[in-house]
Amino acid sequence: MRHQSKSTLWGVPLVSIAVGPDIATGQVRGVARGIVAIGDVAIGGLAIGGLAIGVVPFGGFSFGVLALGGLTVGLVSLGSLAIGAIAIGGLAVGIKAVGGLAIGVYAQGGLAIGVHPQDGTVVPLLGG
Repeated sequence: MRHQSKSTLWGVPLVSIAVGPDIATGQVRGVARGIVAIGDVAIGGLAIGGLAIGVVPFGGFSFGVLALGGLTVGLVSLGSLAIGAIAIGGLAVGIKAVGGLAIGVYAQGGLAIGVHPQDGTVVPLLGG
């Protein structure tokens, strides 16, 4: 399925949807690029897909500013495995990390590893 809005902002479509293979163009996965992008691979402001890259990505693997999903990397990350300045998840790695296993400067969780760990079992680093 492919759809791209005719409306654009700075030459980028407002909405782009690309899901599944496209036999006509030989694409194995749909790659959507737009302000709002939905696809197997989504790149945009709001990106939703298996691989999502954008300002606010949501997907299996998300990379962006406010990343949400399974494996997330971003300034603020929320996911099963979250990596970022502020990370919240099952396994959280960041400056401020909150999760089941939290690793960071300020770590809070079931097992907190960091300079300033809090809660559960703590493992201080650098004599914190």
